[in-house]
Amino acid sequence: MAQAATATKDTPFIWEGKDKKGNRVTGKSLATSEQALRSDLRRQGVVPTRIKKQSTAFRTGAKPSPEDIAIFFRQLATMLTAGIPLVQAFEIVGTGHEKPSMQKLIIDIKTQVEGGSTMHEAFAKHPLYFDDLSVNLVEAGEQAGALETLLDKIATYKEKTEAIKKKIKKALFYPAAVLAVAVIVTIILLIFVIPQFESLFKGFGADLPAFTQMVINMSKFVQSKGWLLGIVAFGAGYSFIYFHKRSRKMREWLDRTMLKTPIIGPILRKAAIARYARTLSTTFAAGVPLVEALTSVAGACGNIVYQDAVMRMKDEVSTGQRLQRAMDNTGLFPNMVNQMIAVGEESGSLDQMASKVADFYELEVDAAVDSMSSLLEPLIMAILGVLVGGLVIAMYLPIFKLGAVV
Repeated sequence: MAQAATATKDTPFIWEGKDKKGNRVTGKSLATSEQALRSDLRRQGVVPTRIKKQSTAFRTGAKPSPEDIAIFFRQLATMLTAGIPLVQAFEIVGTGHEKPSMQKLIIDIKTQVEGGSTMHEAFAKHPLYFDDLSVNLVEAGEQAGALETLLDKIATYKEKTEAIKKKIKKALFYPAAVLAVAVIVTIILLIFVIPQFESLFKGFGADLPAFTQMVINMSKFVQSKGWLLGIVAFGAGYSFIYFHKRSRKMREWLDRTMLKTPIIGPILRKAAIARYARTLSTTFAAGVPLVEALTSVAGACGNIVYQDAVMRMKDEVSTGQRLQRAMDNTGLFPNMVNQMIAVGEESGSLDQMASKVADFYELEVDAAVDSMSSLLEPLIMAILGVLVGGLVIAMYLPIFKLGAVV
């Protein structure tokens, strides 16, 4: 397959042709024109027999995800290790990707590299997809002549960190989703089911039990003021998201509160330590000086409390303090982690010891998420039983009372 890209706007094409051996080949490519694509294919030994413009749907789709970027680094590292030239590696990876937005990103980087930019400079022009850590490590690899090794380390790092993120999302999403379903079911019962029972109870000619009357009053309130509750809920959610993005104090308060939350807090703490150790191991192994590495480590922790702590550690280390002592001063790292980092400093194998810490805490996060899921299942069932079962009982209490009278 082939793909061309220039500084001008590219158009997607689907093409068919025959290679030098006469075999039929097909592919998707970006080119400024059909003629430019024909010339590009001929240079690669392909005789095009059919070229057709791809529909505009080809250019739409989701933006590149962190998983896409991790796979991209892994593919690039594998190809460079196999001896494939850099520009050709970009060509192969970009053309072979199924997501159009990722294709465009890779071909854009390829075009910049062909134009004389270094790879880290090309990456730096896309900060939404390549963070400072990735750019700095690629630059270190280019300067040391070990680009494929550093790309492999970046790929491993991103795969590990994304796995941790997925575990955390799984831990938070499951209970939230179940509770959301419970609330929706409760609202449906209050709006559509409870009024049917209310009309039935009016013919009884007797006072309703207090619990039943309370549920009916709640149903009337939801029917009459439900729109107001919806506006308040939407406004609260929007305000939370708005200020969470723009207020660092709010994010710090939320992160600090989440770390103190039972069950979820220990998981978030272990995940932050795993990210800290994994990023420290990756940057230090790449030859980045410790003080500079801690800046990248701080941003990768995923929690403002740990981010601020690492920046304080950076200041202490820059004045000659040992990393282990600086970590101990924060009070955020378990003694086992501090001791392993101390051993790494003394033996000159800080990257290896940090990697072992990361491996251990990544496994701890896995185990903690599985344990939490097992613990929350009966708790969530109990909450569902109280919400839905309580409404059902409230509606049948008058019927039981009437039966007892009869």
